[in-house]
Amino acid sequence: MVDGDPRVVYPLAVVLSALYASIVVYGASLLDYVSFSPGTVAAATAIVFAATYVAILR
Repeated sequence: MVDGDPRVVYPLAVVLSALYASIVVYGASLLDYVSFSPGTVAAATAIVFAATYVAILR
């Protein structure tokens, strides 16, 4: 469990997940694995945030 105000922790986790996901999707698009699009980045963000929530924030 992470100590801290949830009004700060969850938005920060979403922003960092989006940043990480966009870097990963961009790198994968350079290798022609996926296309770099808002939908792909949003899906990757949701996956990274869910993994973060299960592993750390819960």
